[in-house]
Amino acid sequence: MFNFDEPIDRHNTNSFKWDKYSDKSVIPVWVADMDFKAAPPIIEALNKVTEQGVFGYYRCPDELFEVVMERLERVHQFKVKKEWIVWIPGLVPALGLSCRMSGQDGDAVMTNIPVYHPFMLETIAANRELQKVEMVLENGRWTMDFEAIEKSITPKTKLFLLCNPHNPCGTMFTKSELDKLGEICLKHNIVICSDEIHCDLILDKTKQHISIATLSNEIAQNSISLFAPSKTFNIAGLGCSFAVIPNDELRSKFMKTKAGLMPMIPPYSYQAALAAYKNGEEWLQELLVYLRSNHDFLLQSVAEMKGLKMVALEATYLAWIDARETGMADVVERLEAAGVGVNAGKMYDGEGFFRLNFACTRANLEEVVKRMKTIF
Repeated sequence: MFNFDEPIDRHNTNSFKWDKYSDKSVIPVWVADMDFKAAPPIIEALNKVTEQGVFGYYRCPDELFEVVMERLERVHQFKVKKEWIVWIPGLVPALGLSCRMSGQDGDAVMTNIPVYHPFMLETIAANRELQKVEMVLENGRWTMDFEAIEKSITPKTKLFLLCNPHNPCGTMFTKSELDKLGEICLKHNIVICSDEIHCDLILDKTKQHISIATLSNEIAQNSISLFAPSKTFNIAGLGCSFAVIPNDELRSKFMKTKAGLMPMIPPYSYQAALAAYKNGEEWLQELLVYLRSNHDFLLQSVAEMKGLKMVALEATYLAWIDARETGMADVVERLEAAGVGVNAGKMYDGEGFFRLNFACTRANLEEVVKRMKTIF
């Protein structure tokens, strides 16, 4: 029903993704921005806002609260109360707020690496010490090293930034893994901030996303869970996210830290989120079929390339490709010269890797693979 093969020319539109390269022959498969047109209900909702022609201050529609609460419970078994939800103009700002409200200047924030780079940037910007623990590859799957996590904790460690599903490794952490992390953080009085922005982009149909706050009331009271429709429905440019914070004291700290720093969310953002969550499910299910096909094609193609390794993703549309065996220190530059624009792994503290966004038309992905094969 939805045409994900439709080519959309985004050149010369001030697209962060497509106008990065002066050489317009480069196919950009870097930033987490899909090349697909948004679901029709979202476009219709945005058109209605435009037609009204008034763009003043706006509050969150009551219906959006209801739709979000219903969806979190139905899809993720996460039963939340309205007062737990805090709307924010983007998930990255929420990471920054979580760092700033945790402890004091000089205290520490822990996370796994490699990881989405704002985890590190926001920690440093908040004047917090960054404690990094490397992910480990076990049985073809990236996971947490719990022994290393516990050994790295100091009295200054006040916050653990969790990425689940993980960007860039593509892991959806299991209940036992999340139980273990929750246990460690409770033991050491460390708040967990869980970025779950990719929770609806599940590639492995045998897996289920688990929000860490659903494991127990104790963990829920020690957590900040972050969600957004942005990655799922390709509306990241509209900047609409929300935090779920069950603990009154944590939520109060979050709100006080937010006060005066965050702008109000515009009507476009709220209405797009409402349309996405209320009427975007059919589009999403077709998207997932397309992404799974792209993933499998890329996985097989990378396996045929000398020196490259790719672990099958459980979620997200961001392939994490290991190029260390190529011996090339300039892999990203070589790819760009061949007309493929990717993210360097160094950005995520993953030297020797690169990240490739396969949420693009199959035609473009096939051309990307063709160009990659001229190098590997």
